[in-house]
Amino acid sequence: MSKPQLKIGLEIHTQLNTLYKLFSNSPNSTSNLNVQPNTSSSFFDISLPGTQPKLNTQCLLNTLKLATALNCEIPTTSSFDRKHYFYGDQPLGYQITQHFHPIAKNGIVPLFKRHHPKIKDDLIVHIQQLQLEQDTGRSIYHSTNSSLSFINFNRTNIPLIELVTLPDFSNLEQVRSFLHTYIKLVQDLNICTGDLETGALRVDVNINLSGFPRVELKNLPTISAILNAIKFEEKRQLNALNSGNIPIDVETRGWNGTQTYHLRSKESSVDYRYVPDMELPKIKIHPDLKSEIKSILPKPIHERLDDLIATYNLPLRDAKILLNNDNLRNYYEHAWNLLAPHGKKIQNKLVNWLVHDLLGILNKDDTPLTLPVTTFVDLITIVESGTVSKSNGKLLLMHLVHNSEDHNKPITDLAKEFDMIMKESDVSSIVQSVLTIESNAKILKQIREGNKGKLNYLIGQCMRASNGNVKPQLFEQELHKILNN
Repeated sequence: MSKPQLKIGLEIHTQLNTLYKLFSNSPNSTSNLNVQPNTSSSFFDISLPGTQPKLNTQCLLNTLKLATALNCEIPTTSSFDRKHYFYGDQPLGYQITQHFHPIAKNGIVPLFKRHHPKIKDDLIVHIQQLQLEQDTGRSIYHSTNSSLSFINFNRTNIPLIELVTLPDFSNLEQVRSFLHTYIKLVQDLNICTGDLETGALRVDVNINLSGFPRVELKNLPTISAILNAIKFEEKRQLNALNSGNIPIDVETRGWNGTQTYHLRSKESSVDYRYVPDMELPKIKIHPDLKSEIKSILPKPIHERLDDLIATYNLPLRDAKILLNNDNLRNYYEHAWNLLAPHGKKIQNKLVNWLVHDLLGILNKDDTPLTLPVTTFVDLITIVESGTVSKSNGKLLLMHLVHNSEDHNKPITDLAKEFDMIMKESDVSSIVQSVLTIESNAKILKQIREGNKGKLNYLIGQCMRASNGNVKPQLFEQELHKILNN
């Protein structure tokens, strides 16, 4: 019997970082969790009688930016509807959303294996629709008295984009790759922080094995929680199928960090009694607006990644690091241009110096990047030219990161100050000490007699004697001097 097919779809709620809320002039406090409870709420947010919604057009523009970036169809007309349900953190008794005529539909997100090596094949993720809607308040339960709870209305009416995918995912790596791609996209568009842990991004998972009713998973605060919940739920459903204990109803389940648990039976659209919101006019989108928005958007992520790899001959891992850090990428591009007069060979060393050496120091010590790019380039140049050894160059780099007062000193003067300048006599003395070994002296004789292949062995012995602190080319030059005498 073949293994049941796993189908996974995602529903992602993206909080927009606009200045004001969706239907009121209350400040949008999504990025500030320290705001006192119920201080960012207007009369409309708490649903006082007589108050009416007024659409924040910046929310609309941000949604259209995302829709365009996701290659969605954007209808010329969309509208808002009321989704009815009663809960303490929803004071209106309904949520203003888009059920009948969403703002966008039928988008795609391509995931290419060349960018995501852990997925088996290229995958096109289909976006069913995007809809603009209100967020709810936040319920806070008393830690010791289960009958007591509080409501913070600061989050009420914060603008949300709900994105719904088709069940195109069949494994964890596809889900992981899509989430990282989507988070990077909303950050690049500057419409959301993309932070799951603060709730700026909230992901629900729809999952089922073939022959099993669909299950919705909620309370997933991190990517690892999402993946672990999927893994557990797949196993739970497989066990139920094998035992013949298959439920009839679609259900919603939570995640407690170790397992999923029943929350409620999943409601249908009939249960929500959707009706058009007559207090809000229809939205008319000019057909030319999509092309105008597209002209101001950054290139798609996969295209920018391809550009970085092709332009700078970068490994995928390093290209992704630069793509995900605008400041680091700009620093890299500036350094690359400054190194151009020294040739491609030294330019190609830049990524190791920046991503592995400099970034490694910054991350380890939790230090911001303040080193002037010109100083960094000068350091690379004197090391790659053999003036300073690689190990001493790394020490010099560490010194510069932690001592900003030396940033404007000429790098050669700083190297002299620490006695790091490689002298020709240092190279010569190392070579001579290696050649005093009887077996190496015999090899030198063999090279003179025509066995040129043995030269690399002697260079290796010199490198070992110097602990790798001298460029092999310098030892090769010194050995050729001796051979030519």
